[in-house]
Amino acid sequence: MSVTGPAGFVAAGGGVGIKGSGTPDLAVVATEDGRPVAAAGVFTTSLAAAAPVQVSRAHLSASRGRASAVVLTSGNANAATGEPGRDAAEKLCGAVAREIGSAREEVLVCQTGLIGVPFPIDDVEPRVGPVVERRNRSRAAAAAAAEAIMTTDTVPKEVLVRSESGGGFTVGGMAKGAAMLAPNMATMLAVLTTDAQADPVSLQRVLAQGVASSFNTITVDGCASTNDTVLILASGRAGPVDLEELGRSVHEVCMSLATQMVADAEGATKMVTVRVVGAGSDAEAHRAARQVAESQLVKCSLNGEDPYWGRVVAELGVAGVGFDLDRVSVSYGGIRVCVAGVAASHDAAEVARHMAGRHIEMECDLGLGAGRGAVLTTDLGYGYIDENRTTS
Repeated sequence: MSVTGPAGFVAAGGGVGIKGSGTPDLAVVATEDGRPVAAAGVFTTSLAAAAPVQVSRAHLSASRGRASAVVLTSGNANAATGEPGRDAAEKLCGAVAREIGSAREEVLVCQTGLIGVPFPIDDVEPRVGPVVERRNRSRAAAAAAAEAIMTTDTVPKEVLVRSESGGGFTVGGMAKGAAMLAPNMATMLAVLTTDAQADPVSLQRVLAQGVASSFNTITVDGCASTNDTVLILASGRAGPVDLEELGRSVHEVCMSLATQMVADAEGATKMVTVRVVGAGSDAEAHRAARQVAESQLVKCSLNGEDPYWGRVVAELGVAGVGFDLDRVSVSYGGIRVCVAGVAASHDAAEVARHMAGRHIEMECDLGLGAGRGAVLTTDLGYGYIDENRTTS
């Protein structure tokens, strides 16, 4: 159970004909009674934001941070589709609103799939009602919704977190994403629900912090998207809660979903944590870690299970942060292969065993300060090229 775990929410998923394969391609997450609750969103920073992003931003503004439902579709991004695309997104919201008995502006919309292809709203709109009509609080309904938003994902991504201190609230979430994953944010859609009580302003702050420490610390290929959206709805059924505790739970949900996305990345054979320590500041450490994590050459070395630390040092040197080659060290699996900017004697067999595993830990010590940061990434596998060498 994920988005239907917190009290006050229902979900549904099904097919409305967007995907030619006939697989599920529409999901809805809504309040149980169709009434609006506190809501917040974080969206792509791309200036080429897709129609659903534009519409959801406008709806959150018009409703002053309240929403009764989120409708999500897969198979067509409805991006770079002009005014017809915005009209299509509005019609999707209207179709859901009519079914649950709310105002159109109280429905938010997320879409994912191919860019630049007109959205077939005339075919889809009549089929929305029957899917939404099936909404309920069951585990199966949540699972159906998570499955319906998949594109190149191989598995659905769900999580449910219960507050640890006895606060009595829960946070659930579902997401999709397997490529075009880069900080700020990724090619991803995520919907979170909670039964905690929070006003829209506080909820926005909590969500922004949760995204910054999770979705913004992952990268697969350094490519950002036009449709990135993370939304949260709070029913308030659990009553007032400590906002710091809510923030920890939201971060935990976001981090779980982010990690699941990296684990399911297109063509990836390795999950890699690039950790930078000894930087002049935490911000510089994150920047340096991202530079290494997004390097095509480093990714190729990781795929080949080759601890080629020279490529890592080269990337650190162009990261735009404080750097002194004579102070740098690089480790794989806790074993230092480079010390003070030169090769270090080490147990090559032990390093090889670490590199052969599914999870690789890489640490770069700049030797300049106390700044720390980490980015979760993957190797560059043959499957990634196979998936993306044509329109997909």
